[in-house]
Amino acid sequence: MPVVGTAGHVDHGKSTLVQALTGRDPDRWAEEKKRGLTIDLGFAWTTLPSGTEVGFVDVPGHERFIKNMLAGIDAITVALFVVAADEGWMPQSEEHLAILDLLGVDHGIIALTRADLVDEDTLEIVALEIDDRLASTSLQGSPIIATAAPEGRGIEELRTAIDTALAATSIADLNRPRLWVDRSFSISGAGTVVTGTLVDGSIEINDSLTLFPAGSASRVRSIQSHERALDRVGPGNRTALNLVGIERDAIDRGSMLGREGEWFLTRRFMGTATTVRSLGSPIRERGAFHLHLGSGSWPARIRLLEAETLKGTGGILIEVDTPLPVRWGDRFILREVGRKAVVAGGVVLDPAPPAKARHAASALSVLRAATTPDEAADAFLTGRGTSPLDDLAAQTGGGIPDAALVSRSRAFSAAQVSRLLDAMAEVVDGFHDANPLRPGIPKASLAEHIGVHADDLESLLGRATELEETGAEIRRVGFGADLGAEDQKIWETALAALRQAGFSPPRRIELALGLELEHSLVRSGNVIEVSSELIYLPDVLDAIIERAGELPEGFTVADFRDALGITRKHAIPLLEWMDTAGVTIRDGDGRRINPRKG
Repeated sequence: MPVVGTAGHVDHGKSTLVQALTGRDPDRWAEEKKRGLTIDLGFAWTTLPSGTEVGFVDVPGHERFIKNMLAGIDAITVALFVVAADEGWMPQSEEHLAILDLLGVDHGIIALTRADLVDEDTLEIVALEIDDRLASTSLQGSPIIATAAPEGRGIEELRTAIDTALAATSIADLNRPRLWVDRSFSISGAGTVVTGTLVDGSIEINDSLTLFPAGSASRVRSIQSHERALDRVGPGNRTALNLVGIERDAIDRGSMLGREGEWFLTRRFMGTATTVRSLGSPIRERGAFHLHLGSGSWPARIRLLEAETLKGTGGILIEVDTPLPVRWGDRFILREVGRKAVVAGGVVLDPAPPAKARHAASALSVLRAATTPDEAADAFLTGRGTSPLDDLAAQTGGGIPDAALVSRSRAFSAAQVSRLLDAMAEVVDGFHDANPLRPGIPKASLAEHIGVHADDLESLLGRATELEETGAEIRRVGFGADLGAEDQKIWETALAALRQAGFSPPRRIELALGLELEHSLVRSGNVIEVSSELIYLPDVLDAIIERAGELPEGFTVADFRDALGITRKHAIPLLEWMDTAGVTIRDGDGRRINPRKG
């Protein structure tokens, strides 16, 4: 169900026209009826000649209530722009047109109201002036229809024109429910109710929704649209939700309802901004501004990225104190406090821009080229190198990047993969240089050095053709623990001692190999660790096992000791090692050779 929004100068007949089109008075407040002036948003609906049901958001035209106007205009599909024939183009006409233009509203109808108060020549002149005013804006070429609501003049023609405009529009659905709250109240016996236009996704009864930025969780008890109860409501509809689990006092205009995990909250985002055509002096950073996004308004600070002042179009950083659910492609409006006027508007390019302004500025060209959520996700990944996929989806409205590598729900760009592989090789080479006797760097240490999660390291290793895994370590392909001249000399001395000792080698500490060299010899198979005290040469152990094989089944420690001519100091560690290695099978105090090992 599409939404038509009114726009135009104060007291030009917007509410009267909506009432003539729908049969419903959109002014809700007694003060509005008393003063004959729309103060806040009004709502009505009707069925068009085609059978299409359409909602209307009637906005105030007075400059004092521009904040309220902006709260309702962002979610409209078609603009019903009102100009009184007896007054013509006025200051708020220009400001409202500028807002529609900045928000990219490109389907509209111009209602020339109070046509009964002027002659045909005046009507023609006013229509020509309006057509000139619309030139080079998003509403250029919109049909202009003369109306006089009290006598019904032009109303049916206007309904047909709205039908035609709506037929030319489409409502995007990224399947991420998003409802900017414009009203909240309590109903006795029902509880909290919020209203707004559902601009994306669908909502069903019993859905769980989160209120942003507060983070409060709620459940949808019931749904209404145009006073009809529904089980489900889709995008583009004026919607009222009865919520369970959240109090009305916790909900402000400008809050947003959506699903947890699908939205990125930020206090700082980058965009491209365009100033209004009526702007006098350029925008400067030191001004005080209000950001209008969705149905909300917040004080904001700006940083210009491409020049010291802005008049025209340029990159901009916007900061607010309240974290906002912002994504790529969102439209925003800037109002300058000192001028009391809308001065610019634009499009969000990056909800999480680089910390330094110069880095943000350098990313502008890539981000400006993105036209879809997927292209925006690609642009983000190109600039960041790596990002969680959930963050990219939340920041772009579901965009999926064409990533070079995806690991543990994290994406890596091709350039980042290349940088990480180079860094891995450098770290491994440095480790080999510093620790020539060790087989490689521990995986956990390598992951920490290059700043990735252990799961990401595993994925990267699949691309690292120059590196290989050796258990829990990573090394260069073909790396061997070659002994230096000094270590070789120490090893030859220890080897001679081991050969001379035969079955009763000296303790490890007496061999004076040093821990690194000893570990290297064990890893290379030059020696075998039998216990914390003893190491043996492999061929010596083979001879010991062969001698044990000649003993009768059930041999004891004493039998083994006597057969080898050794002491218990060597016999017991040897037998325990043989038990662990599966060479022998122990049965009480006796042992026998395992036939599978013997």
